[in-house]
Amino acid sequence: MRKKLALCIGVAALVLSASTTRILAAEETITGDGKCAKCSLKETKSCQNVIQVTKNGKTETYYLVQNDVSKKFHENLCQESKKVTATGTVKTVDGKKELTVSKIELAK
Repeated sequence: MRKKLALCIGVAALVLSASTTRILAAEETITGDGKCAKCSLKETKSCQNVIQVTKNGKTETYYLVQNDVSKKFHENLCQESKKVTATGTVKTVDGKKELTVSKIELAK
């Protein structure tokens, strides 16, 4: 009986953790002001794309993870801010929102 109960609890825990992971890793699409964290914001030592979004009167900054998509798009944002739309997964690391982009383009 104990083995069956432990097995049921284990399966339930696996199902719960798998569904939570999918929820946390869901892709989001955000539109905001694309900028360079080094050149425009003076926050980093090397160039890095960021997107600033205003929500409820507060500015939220999403730091784009350095991947191929982000690096190829950087030339659009290094010297001037532009309105962009990006799709990717968001996670919080050390109190900062990091966006791993799968797609980014100038907003229309």
